[in-house]
Amino acid sequence: MINYFKVIQNQIEISRLLQQKIFSHPSIVRFNSYSRAVFDKLSKCHTSQIGVHQYRCNNTNCNHVHYQYHSCGNRHCPSCGGSRREAWIEDRMSELLPTQYFHIVFTLPQELRSITMGNRKLMFELLFQSAHYTLLKLGHDPRWLGAQLGIVSILHTHGQDLSFHPHIHCIVSGGGVTKEGNWLQSKRSKDRFIFPRRVMEKIYKAHFLKQMYSKFCNGELQIENAEKINSSIESVRYKKWNVYSKAPFGGPSQIIEYLGRYTHKVAITAHRIKRIDDEYIKFQYKDYADNGKEKEMTLSHIEFARRYEQHILPRRFVKIRHAGYLSHRGKNERIAKLHNLLKLPPPMPKVEIPIQLRVLIKTGIDISLCPICKTGKLILIKTSICINGILIDVKTIQNKGSPLINIDIP
Repeated sequence: MINYFKVIQNQIEISRLLQQKIFSHPSIVRFNSYSRAVFDKLSKCHTSQIGVHQYRCNNTNCNHVHYQYHSCGNRHCPSCGGSRREAWIEDRMSELLPTQYFHIVFTLPQELRSITMGNRKLMFELLFQSAHYTLLKLGHDPRWLGAQLGIVSILHTHGQDLSFHPHIHCIVSGGGVTKEGNWLQSKRSKDRFIFPRRVMEKIYKAHFLKQMYSKFCNGELQIENAEKINSSIESVRYKKWNVYSKAPFGGPSQIIEYLGRYTHKVAITAHRIKRIDDEYIKFQYKDYADNGKEKEMTLSHIEFARRYEQHILPRRFVKIRHAGYLSHRGKNERIAKLHNLLKLPPPMPKVEIPIQLRVLIKTGIDISLCPICKTGKLILIKTSICINGILIDVKTIQNKGSPLINIDIP
């Protein structure tokens, strides 16, 4: 049985070392201003530099005062994101239909990664657009389906060794909605691919290169000269572009398991880090070029910080997107109609689950229990936030008429 308390204590220690040795490393001054701001937030996560909740045990024989420091809430933080991930997954439950789902991965060729590094936002947008265009175009084609698919797509930029490896995971419904509003099941439900792989690769490559060249011509793509864009396109024009399909999901439970592992995934989490000393950091990774063997890699603090920065997404960039009948505008109405059409029960209403209950269900640990006497409950008595390096009581701020500041409640 997993000792969650021991696991959590180890991850807290690793996170503390990451903050001290990596996220506060002097070399981060060479990064752009946004990346520096992200590293600054990560270095302050769960410290008094963000804020703190003060609790007191309600057992009169104990009266222990407990401090819970605020999380940074940044999506790149290896310590944050767990509760947001669980809530996001629960929201997706109501969108799943009793049909087969396919898992398709669109990858950028290695030859384009240097251009992508200098144009991350634009190239990531093209990656999403080209993947969605390919799937929706083939979905509307009556030879393959003749209906509008439902797509959930997730951008990943990292390999297990923190290398720069942009790719998009797409979860694709094995059926779609026709123009008449009826449900049409895929004609290839027993195949590994919802559409022929070579056809997907051809459309994906043609669309991406066309849009990439167009962005260069109108000045949006930042490249030194036309010779480089032409040589880059020529280097991949006749190369096979990888569109990879994993085995179709067996059902909604498998989809939820996948989403739980991948949706809010950061470049590396604390459980993969084995050691951090004054000069180096050692972490575990799977080498998929060697049949997924578990290996260890040791990097200097400077190199680790450089690799980590590669995976900081552009400001406000949306890394999880929906397309087809799952696109956001009018989605709830479409899902309700599909439930009615397929004679399914109405979608379950969304329920807000407190973080204390989430932790209790997952780990068996009651975080509202006093860590000293083990019988009393921790009662919130004060919340403070850090402003200009000074902890200020939220009630003091409110009494002075300042706007209410959102607090990340543990």
